[in-house]
Amino acid sequence: MLPDSPMPRWRAVITQHLRWSSPIAQALILSVITFCIVLPLFCHHLLYSYFFIKSMYLDGMSDDVLQESLHRGQDALHFWQSTSTAAAAVPSRFTDIAQRPELLVTVVTARRNEGREFHYLLQVMHRLSRLLGSCGEQRCAEVLVCDVESGPQGNQDAKLLENHFQVIRRSPEEQQRNKERVNTFEREKRDYVFCLRKGWEVVRPKNMLVLEDDALPKQDFFTVVKDLLSRRFALQTLYIKLYHPERLQRYWNPEPYRILEWVGLGLVGATALLLTLLYWNPCSFSFTLSASHLLFFTLYFMAVAELLGRHYLLEIRRLSPQLYAVSPATECCTPAMLYPGNASLRVAEYLDVSFCEKGNAKDMVLYHMVRTTPGERSHSVEPNLITHIGAYSSVRANPSRPKLL
Repeated sequence: MLPDSPMPRWRAVITQHLRWSSPIAQALILSVITFCIVLPLFCHHLLYSYFFIKSMYLDGMSDDVLQESLHRGQDALHFWQSTSTAAAAVPSRFTDIAQRPELLVTVVTARRNEGREFHYLLQVMHRLSRLLGSCGEQRCAEVLVCDVESGPQGNQDAKLLENHFQVIRRSPEEQQRNKERVNTFEREKRDYVFCLRKGWEVVRPKNMLVLEDDALPKQDFFTVVKDLLSRRFALQTLYIKLYHPERLQRYWNPEPYRILEWVGLGLVGATALLLTLLYWNPCSFSFTLSASHLLFFTLYFMAVAELLGRHYLLEIRRLSPQLYAVSPATECCTPAMLYPGNASLRVAEYLDVSFCEKGNAKDMVLYHMVRTTPGERSHSVEPNLITHIGAYSSVRANPSRPKLL
C-alpha cells in the first residue's frame, strides 16, 4: 500500500488548528478583529493613536485648538482689563508676597512677535489666579511674573498685570550688561537664569516652580505639586519636570522604565484575562493559564496599549495625586519645572557655565549635567501637569498655520 501523501497530512494539520475550538484559530480571529476592526474604528480620531488619520482630522483639530486658545486669551484679556481699575484702588492680594513661602511660582515671559492676540501670559495668570483662589485662606503658593523683555516696545501683557502681581525685571544697569549679541537659545538661557536667581533673591522660597508663559496649569496643579514635594525622592532631586510632549510619551521608546512598564501592563492584563476565563467564558475560548497563552496575551495587550496610545492610559492616573507616576527625566522640554529646596540655585550655576545654541538648548544642558555630575538626579511626572498652549514660539520660526503634530 502506498504511504499517505504529504499534502493531505498538512491539510489535516491546518484544518485541526483552524477550527474554532483551536486556541490558534481563536487567537488569530481575536487579533484580526481587534487590530483590523475595533481599534481602527474607535481610534482613528484620537490624536496620539497610531490609527489617527492625519489627512482627515489634523487640520480641523488644529484649527479648533487655536480657536479655543484665542477665545481663552481674549477672555483673559477682558478679565484683567476689567479688574485693573479696581486693583489700582485696592491692591490685589497677590502683589504682597510673603517671605520664605513653601512654594514660589515664577512665570517667565517675553514679548512675542507672532501670536500676540492669544495672550498666553494672561491665560496662564488667569488660570493661576483661579487655582490660588480655590486654596482658601492658606495660599498654595506665592507668584511672581519675571518679564525678560528688553526691546523698546515692551511686554504689554506683563504691564497689564502689574496691578495684580509683582513683576520683576532687569535693572537698567543689568540691561546694559546684557546687551551682548548672542543666539536665541543662549539669550533664552540667560533670561531663565536671571529669573531663577531673582526669584530666589526676592522671596527666598523653600521650593521654586518655574513656568514659561505658555504653560497653562491643569486643575489639579497645586494638589499634585504639594503631593510631589511630600515624597521622599523630592529631597534628592535637582528638578522635576511637569511636562513632556504627548507625542513623545509612547512605550516604543529608548527609555528603559517605559519598556518595563509596558511589559508589566501586558503581563497584568494577560493574567487577569486568563484567570477570568477560568470562571466566566461566554465565548467558549480554549485559552488556559499556560506559558504559551500567557505570552500571547502579554504581547496582545502590549500591542493594544501602544497602538491605542500611552497618553490616554496615563490620563487614568488623574483620579488621585498619589497615582501620578514619577520616573527618570527625559531630555525635552522645560515649560514647567519644579526645583525642590535650593536646587534652583544649582541649576542657575550649571546653566551659567554652558553656552547654549541650536541642538544644545537649556533642556539638553540640564539633562547632560545630571547625567555627568555625581550625586545629581532628575525626575519627570506623568501625566502632564500643564497644557502647552504656545502654538507660536518666541524663540523659533513659526509655520503659517501651526499644527498639533
